[in-house]
Amino acid sequence: MIDLCLVPYEEKTVLSNLIQLYRYDSSEFDGHVLTDHGFYLYKYLDHQWTDEYRRPFIVKVDGEIAGFALVSLDVPKQNMKLSSAEKTNTIGDFFIMRKYRRKGVGKEVAESLFDQFRGTWEIRQTIGNKNAYAFWKKIITNYKSDNSYQEKLIQNESWNGPVFVFQS
Repeated sequence: MIDLCLVPYEEKTVLSNLIQLYRYDSSEFDGHVLTDHGFYLYKYLDHQWTDEYRRPFIVKVDGEIAGFALVSLDVPKQNMKLSSAEKTNTIGDFFIMRKYRRKGVGKEVAESLFDQFRGTWEIRQTIGNKNAYAFWKKIITNYKSDNSYQEKLIQNESWNGPVFVFQS
């Protein structure tokens, strides 16, 4: 059974630890480096609980931690690069532990988020992360079987990579 639950502030350390695994996994694509103390920095950790539009979710499979999704809901238009909607939902970071990959966990979590928070979605991937691109392309293509989504490659000072925009 797959559960998607908000992370309470009291469990911030759990999310912080998962972010370390996520940053390690993605460091070959995004260039993140360890600090002198052996940690990856993530400057938006506290923002998950202080910014009203952010929602940190933990993913569990049969009660075991399996990953996380950091979601922003109803982000104002001026913060978006592609969507022309007044407000847009985004997935800032999405991580499924290797043990649970290719078993439908990520698909179920993504579709659950899309269904739970209806509206315009914008999903971005780092340009070099071919696996993330393939994952999101498959998820969104299946979710939007009528192919009513946009896909663009953005390369500028604020973003370098593919972006999907669609309605859920």
